[in-house]
Amino acid sequence: MSIQRRRDLRAALTTGVAIAALVIPTVPASAVPTQGRATNDPSGQLTRTPPMGFNDWAGFECNSRLNEKLFTDTADQIVKLGLDKLGYNYVNIDDCWMQHDRDALGNLQVDATRFPHGMKWLGDYIHSKGLKFGTYEDAGYKTCQGAAGSYGHFQADADLYASWGIDYLKLDYCYQPTDAFPGKTDSQVAQIVYHQASEALLNTGRPIVFSESAPAYVCCTGKDFTDELKWLPDEGQLWRFGSDIYDAWASVLQNYGEANTPGLPAHGGPGHWNDADMLEIGNGGMTTAEYQSQFNVWAEMASPLLLSTDLSKLTPEQVAVVSNRDVIAVDQDKLGVQGKIVQSGTGYDVLSRPLANGDVAVTLFNKGDTAKTISTNGKTVGLGSAPFTLKDLVSKKVTTSAGTIAANVAPHGTVMYRISKHASPGAAPSVAVTISNPTPGAGSTPVTVTVADNGTQSINDLDVKLTGPADWKIIPGTQSVRTVDAGRSRSVTFGVTVPPPPPGKASNTLTAAATYRAGRTHDSIGAQQTLITNTPYASLAQATNNVAITDESTTAPGNFDGDGDSYSAQALAAAGAAPGATVTHNGVAFTWPSAAAGSKDNVVADGQIVTMSGQGSKLAFLGAEAGATTGTVTVTYTDGTSSTGTLGFPNWCCTDQKAYGAEPAIATDHRNTPSGPANQGTAYDVFYNSIPITAGKTIAAVTLPYTPAIHVFAVTAA
Repeated sequence: MSIQRRRDLRAALTTGVAIAALVIPTVPASAVPTQGRATNDPSGQLTRTPPMGFNDWAGFECNSRLNEKLFTDTADQIVKLGLDKLGYNYVNIDDCWMQHDRDALGNLQVDATRFPHGMKWLGDYIHSKGLKFGTYEDAGYKTCQGAAGSYGHFQADADLYASWGIDYLKLDYCYQPTDAFPGKTDSQVAQIVYHQASEALLNTGRPIVFSESAPAYVCCTGKDFTDELKWLPDEGQLWRFGSDIYDAWASVLQNYGEANTPGLPAHGGPGHWNDADMLEIGNGGMTTAEYQSQFNVWAEMASPLLLSTDLSKLTPEQVAVVSNRDVIAVDQDKLGVQGKIVQSGTGYDVLSRPLANGDVAVTLFNKGDTAKTISTNGKTVGLGSAPFTLKDLVSKKVTTSAGTIAANVAPHGTVMYRISKHASPGAAPSVAVTISNPTPGAGSTPVTVTVADNGTQSINDLDVKLTGPADWKIIPGTQSVRTVDAGRSRSVTFGVTVPPPPPGKASNTLTAAATYRAGRTHDSIGAQQTLITNTPYASLAQATNNVAITDESTTAPGNFDGDGDSYSAQALAAAGAAPGATVTHNGVAFTWPSAAAGSKDNVVADGQIVTMSGQGSKLAFLGAEAGATTGTVTVTYTDGTSSTGTLGFPNWCCTDQKAYGAEPAIATDHRNTPSGPANQGTAYDVFYNSIPITAGKTIAAVTLPYTPAIHVFAVTAA
């Protein structure tokens, strides 16, 4: 089951049995989070800092690798990489470790195929490595994957965990028992059952960290959500508050946004942490810069740091990300104040977090697709008067600032500083570089590079070199400036010729390298500018970028849902959708992609522009989703006007087949998986949906949604 699919199920199963600015670095006592003393932890000592370790779900879900060996190997790798010495000490099992039903005496049953030696043996193995052992259950009737839940069995289950040596329990909240408490609100029911679970953990006499998932099912507004935040610290040590993370930048931004829900950061602190969900580092769906950003921002927000990947396959760059002692120190800072957004602009945020020794952790977070110079100041981040010492926690470079805190930040990147009052003797001045953007295909255009000296001494003998892609022409290659005074900036201009871009979305980067002398020290700094173009495709077929259909004998190329699953070419042909066939629905005729099975056959919607023609009252689509969402389609007409409409499809299986106004247009009875045909008897459909367009006008182009969960196979005016 795909990551997105589990997220959809979680949203569907939340019903009954059927299914502020930081102002000063020395934080007053009233602003410091109190130490949590939950029912299961009267001493308040269990989680004085956010837990760190491993949880399998994001990286493995319930796939064939979810077994005993995964967890013994993970424990071995944590020790081999030295991560245990950095605080990564929990090895936690998520859903799918248990059988579907309890035994005749009502006891949970371990899946002996996955865990042949049992949980006590596995716990002993993990403990023998000096690590701690965690498990998963659900406070409802069933787990999210349909196995036996804990409701009505909290004490028996807690005693079982204790007998295994469990140190950490994540308690999910699918199949909620709301029917057992008529007249109670969702928050009140959740409080009852999570209190029962917390008491049961206390009664075991074993210290067990308690992770509560209740708020994730009412995230992130409304009375139930705000009410739950009031009692959660009384029952456990941390809580999942939002969406399940998955291995994509959009998911990181979603969870980050939820973590900054107004009022939420104030509920985090020693013994009671807001959990933004697992780290995706190493799973392959993002760049190293994006993984670094998730790690930095999670640390800034004092979130638990739980890895979820095959640790033996981490690259050296990824190991460097997760083992960065300076960033970990911010996450584990004993003051326990969650960092907050103190400044925002187009596509970026500045977050600030006061630390126990009076320093402030500041993260410049570029959420956008283009590089940008982000600038703030000491007052905004809570430092007061200058000068300051800035330590870049990734590059380790130390500089001084007279008050401005600025850096050029790559797309989807972060720059994270630990900032101290007063200037560090001998440290170079803080310097920031900004590059203006050229125009593609318009001959030579001026590009300005500005170098700002934000330090307390001038910089001299400045050389600025500008480079770009091999087919770009840049004149001159290098320019020089004798002096930039402290607190001032100087600019140089280059002539840049950018060739016309090819069809589709493209990203190209200009890079500036500035070298200079500060006193007797020679130093350098780089910067980027990103040019993004979106040139129309001549047809939808030219825009295809995904393999959703495979032959049953060769399923490996398929990847409709991100997990390697795909439609069966044989099942589609049996339903009338052979390559190049005409598929008619609601009187609208479509041409099914003529691509051979196993080749690119659909467009994962990401804002592509497709040239079209035709007239009608609606624009009709054949598509499906590996998700459950909608996006905006923009239709541009030959007269220069445009209109918009909202497009969405049901998930390709297992959800409401008429969601978002769609209808099944092609019905198949199974799918292909990486290991071959599967799920016989389950409908895997392609859907019809449409948006209104302006009658009488001729279409010139269609811009698809910026919604990668949506897959489009065909489009026509009707």
